[in-house]
Amino acid sequence: MGKKAIKVGMMPSHPGEFVRAEVLVTLHISITKAADVLGVRRATLSDLVNEKTSLSAEMALRIEKAFGLDMDTMLRMQAWYDAAVIRQRAGEIQVQRFVSQ
Repeated sequence: MGKKAIKVGMMPSHPGEFVRAEVLVTLHISITKAADVLGVRRATLSDLVNEKTSLSAEMALRIEKAFGLDMDTMLRMQAWYDAAVIRQRAGEIQVQRFVSQ
């Protein structure tokens, strides 16, 4: 509990951006084709690569199986992104520090 998080000062990329760059752009395939390969709806993949939804563990596994991107890396990217987003809202969350008596 005593260790303080290291602040990097930049917003981490959403994993959807990574998937877009490493799968769609690199392999020159459409969202429709990639969604078909993954066995998901086009809208589901579109929401991910357009950063409208979070990367689920199941989607990360599908991407790993289909395209070889490491599931654990992508899920760490999602956790880092989520932490950065909520850290920006820290002032909105009012919680009193617990003091042991």
